[in-house]
Amino acid sequence: MSKDTMAPRKKILFIIGSPNQASQMHQIASHLPDYDCFFSQLYSKHPIIKAAVRGGFLDTTILSGEFKRQGDAYLKKHGLRNDYAQGVYQNRYDLKVLCSDLLVTRELRKGKTIWVQEGMTDPITSWGRMTWRLGLPGYWARNTAFNGAGNICDIYCAASSGYKDQFARYGTDAERIVVTGIPNYDNAAALLKNDFPRRGYVMVATSDIRECFNKDDRPAFIRRCVRIAAGRPLLFKLHPNELKERAMGEIKQYAPGASIYTEGNTEQMIANCDELITQYSTVVYIGIALGKKVHSYFDVDELRRLAPVQNGGTSAASIADICRRYIEFNGTKDEFLWNLSLPSFKREGVRPVSLTRC
Repeated sequence: MSKDTMAPRKKILFIIGSPNQASQMHQIASHLPDYDCFFSQLYSKHPIIKAAVRGGFLDTTILSGEFKRQGDAYLKKHGLRNDYAQGVYQNRYDLKVLCSDLLVTRELRKGKTIWVQEGMTDPITSWGRMTWRLGLPGYWARNTAFNGAGNICDIYCAASSGYKDQFARYGTDAERIVVTGIPNYDNAAALLKNDFPRRGYVMVATSDIRECFNKDDRPAFIRRCVRIAAGRPLLFKLHPNELKERAMGEIKQYAPGASIYTEGNTEQMIANCDELITQYSTVVYIGIALGKKVHSYFDVDELRRLAPVQNGGTSAASIADICRRYIEFNGTKDEFLWNLSLPSFKREGVRPVSLTRC
């Protein structure tokens, strides 16, 4: 067959948000060289949300501000095609791979969709519980508590069986959810060999709680970190979305002498620490996987139940395989999910599950 008569390559759009989400989507796309892959920061075309973005009111969210700047910079650095809001290349996509189901435009819902878990979801606040009881959209909770529970995408790739149970409990059909593990948190053992020069410290990984419009008694938290360290060296690694000058000033006041890092490889720092203190940070799972003593605002026993599976770094390839199989599948969504749940492509006497809610 000549090049002129070859069928055009199928196209996939990956929606990114935080630097971690951008990295994960890039890893998945790297296993799909036979498709044309494009990327876009999470976006909305709702006029009110677009006005809020333009006015800077959402600069601390993944829709805008520093997250969008970092996302654009990541795509440029790695030579990835940026089709922001599907407004650059005018493509028709055969598959969309999403990092969030909290805000999904109509055009993203059309056709085949796959959701990929990025990491830990935020705690469910009293406002979030009210949101869920009233059946309001997940974004009304004003955090990521219900990311993965929207039941919007065709397939959901979860970090663990624990998270599969959580997403199903809050709204997503269990039949849609596949436990794949997630890139960046599926091979903690590999982090033990690293170039970070320090050892023998208590590490603190902070969260952007205040930047996400929630309360955080940071002085009390820092004082608690000092008590846990009990004279051992303290190392603070700030969340990339934090107001750095404010956070650094507080640490210098309440933990004088502590080391403060605003950049650097957080996971390698965790690999070399003696003990890990977190707030609402996914990196706690690195500490758990490496057998560290960890502290969190979440219940640590519950975190152990939710911890991402450790599969030697194969999550990206597994998710890419699902993408490939789904984009090439010609049957219905129900049939694909049925086949996906089977050890082989056929089992007699078993009917496909329904995607409709009871």
